[in-house]
Amino acid sequence: MGLLERLRKEWFILGIVLVIAVARLEPAVGVKGGPLKPEITITYIAVSAIFFNSGLSLKTEELTSALMHVKLHLFVQIFTLVFFPTAIWLFLQLLSITPINEWLLKGLQTVGCMPPPVSSAVILTKAVGGNEAAAIFNSAFGSFLVSNAVFIANALIVLFLTLGSSSSVPFTSIFSQLFMTVVVPLIIGQIVRRYIKDWLERKKPPFGAISSCVLLMIIYTTFCDTFANPNIDLDKFSLIIIVFIIFSVQMSFMFLTFLFSTRNNSGFTPADTVAIVFCSTHKSLTLGIPMLKIVFAGYEHLSLISVPLLIYHPAQILLGSLLVPTIKSWMVSRQK
Repeated sequence: MGLLERLRKEWFILGIVLVIAVARLEPAVGVKGGPLKPEITITYIAVSAIFFNSGLSLKTEELTSALMHVKLHLFVQIFTLVFFPTAIWLFLQLLSITPINEWLLKGLQTVGCMPPPVSSAVILTKAVGGNEAAAIFNSAFGSFLVSNAVFIANALIVLFLTLGSSSSVPFTSIFSQLFMTVVVPLIIGQIVRRYIKDWLERKKPPFGAISSCVLLMIIYTTFCDTFANPNIDLDKFSLIIIVFIIFSVQMSFMFLTFLFSTRNNSGFTPADTVAIVFCSTHKSLTLGIPMLKIVFAGYEHLSLISVPLLIYHPAQILLGSLLVPTIKSWMVSRQK
């Protein structure tokens, strides 16, 4: 394989390295309120484009079939909202005796209480060729669960951190945004597909490449926010340890969900396993940061509590993207 061909094949990984490097050099370009206006272009346009693309590419019968896969949905939701925060809490009891910054540890606990994201888990599942319909359903359902019943996530945070909040939660605005950027584009994509179905099957547009390009935009603006945050003031030891813990937690939980979903009596296909691995272990930054600002409004340690989620989000995208070729090879070999 020639160098040019190799670069063409690995363009997405190279793209990740490039956008991170650009974000590091000039983070002000992609931060909220910056020239790219990510609060509009990413929060609304990019996310909407992802789900319109998914609605356009998904066969309606596949999405309908995914809605009936109750066992898979229960697995993802129970792992995300019950097992994940409980396991983190138990782990943090051990870390509490270490010199790691206590507010970073509390921030790590809030990460465990967050719902799955509505973009990265779907895109990575699609990139591998997994059960994209199931990934869409679980990402959207998990987010709607927290948007319509935010008290669940709030209760989890209070339960594990014993820090309450008397602020009212603007679930209506969160619900409206989620509905407009996820449900509406997906439905429009499905409607448009009905009219151009023959053309799509004949031309086979590069839906995967389009989604990957949008993901690069999300990665770029995410790292811009991370590098430009002026409130990150903590010792390097705590920061390095938290980064190590976050990657270790993600790897461990991905491996754990992989083991459970590939047992002989699990009833899950390889494509189902891909959706489970990504949806069960990814956490939403889009819903997470606004929720932290609501729950801990006026709290002096809010910036430190937010750090683990700011790290977790780009880490899950980076780690998931690097594992795409390996997981894809496994899935293809299992299907054969």
